[in-house]
Amino acid sequence: MELLDKTTFKKILKSKKRIVIISHVNPDGDAVGSTMAMYFFLKKYGDFDIKAITPSPYADFLKWMPGVENVIDFRTNSEEAKCSLENAEIIFCVDFNSEKRTGRLAGHLECAQGLKVLIDHHQEQEAFAKYGIADPTASSTAELVYDFIKNVGGNSYIDEDIAMSTYVGLMTDTGSFNYPNTKPSSHRLAAELLEYGVEPGLVSSNIYGTFSESRIKLLGYCLSEKLVVIPELSTSYISLTLEELKRFDYKDGDTEGIVNYGLSVEGIKFTAFFMEREDIIKLSFRSKGNFNVNAFAGKHFNGGGHKNAAGGQIRSSMDEAISIFTKTLDLYRDQLE
Repeated sequence: MELLDKTTFKKILKSKKRIVIISHVNPDGDAVGSTMAMYFFLKKYGDFDIKAITPSPYADFLKWMPGVENVIDFRTNSEEAKCSLENAEIIFCVDFNSEKRTGRLAGHLECAQGLKVLIDHHQEQEAFAKYGIADPTASSTAELVYDFIKNVGGNSYIDEDIAMSTYVGLMTDTGSFNYPNTKPSSHRLAAELLEYGVEPGLVSSNIYGTFSESRIKLLGYCLSEKLVVIPELSTSYISLTLEELKRFDYKDGDTEGIVNYGLSVEGIKFTAFFMEREDIIKLSFRSKGNFNVNAFAGKHFNGGGHKNAAGGQIRSSMDEAISIFTKTLDLYRDQLE
């Protein structure tokens, strides 16, 4: 993959007008934030036909963000999404390191003939993009998009919408500036974004303080009934079956952040969250210190991500998935005890 710098960017846009921006399935704040920051920038940069696509719906707590009403949802507008990908001359892939991370859109993305450009901060990028920016040390993909915008045209393109989108990605992927990926530069960037009118209290309230009654009850159920602690291995986990999700009227995004509660138990270094989705079990992993959940997810659960935050999946029943997980822990006893 060749570096996407200012010269390359201008060259690839010179004769191309149809642009698509796409993020990963089950988009989090960074996926939405980096998508919208790039969307608003390209709108200002030139006269392009720009489409933003999400493989699955945005969570309710992200739907307040500026511009999201213009994003094409593959689940509800599959033909429009597929047509946009087929006709795209440039496809910006943000916040994912493998085409498989776009879920049911993966096959269409793989077949798309448009020039693929990657901007991402995950580890171990697959070689599917011609140009890109990949930096696993960055706090978020939104930070990389913001830096790219500044490098291409300076502050003249930054406005409140771009700043707001960037801040959402930065804040959520650093866990409100609590995760290990938070650096001095993260706080400097946040301060810069506030200069454009971003209100941190409002953003935090919209994301973390607007839960539905059913979502609050689901969280309570997870903590009171589903949290399992394995103290001898400094590990915890929570699991939810399809039946349990239906009981609490589950909507996309309702389980966002639940995995982190398992890590807040005193003495816990490693936690997992299991969620049944049709014919697959989806997993989220979080860790403290040096336990590498990216390597764990990649080796045992067909996944990956970051050192302290990763995801995976397995085709099995919930009981089988939990059994495999707990047996696998023995392989890491020396790191977890």
